[in-house]
Amino acid sequence: MTDATPTPDATPTPPVRDVFEYALLRVVPRVERGECINAGVLVYCRARSVVVARTHLDEARLLALDPGADVPGVRAALNAVGGVCRGGADAGQAAGDDAGRRFRWLIAPRSTVVQPGPVHTGLTCDPVAEADRLLDLLVR
Repeated sequence: MTDATPTPDATPTPPVRDVFEYALLRVVPRVERGECINAGVLVYCRARSVVVARTHLDEARLLALDPGADVPGVRAALNAVGGVCRGGADAGQAAGDDAGRRFRWLIAPRSTVVQPGPVHTGLTCDPVAEADRLLDLLVR
């Protein structure tokens, strides 16, 4: 006969939350005017080696700022950001870089039509879901 010792109720372990960084992608159709619309978000989580972009271009808002805006060109630039995030052949010169280097390259200041905003930080259990949440909150 064995002595059965009652076990305490297992307390659920909270999910692991990791630090992440994010930056908005802004479309500035006329750089000299400085007007912009948010068109995407970049999310980087070092602990999970993840860099991801989510984009959404509101053409009507873009054309309200600049009726002559190159919408296909802006879409191509936003798609290129996604390619850099994915890495590999789609990343061009950044193909061999790790996620952190690709994120740093994407957030470097530039004076083109698609520009990164300032970098912010937070905690997340799922960096990919965080990108979707931030896109809904800050872009759409």
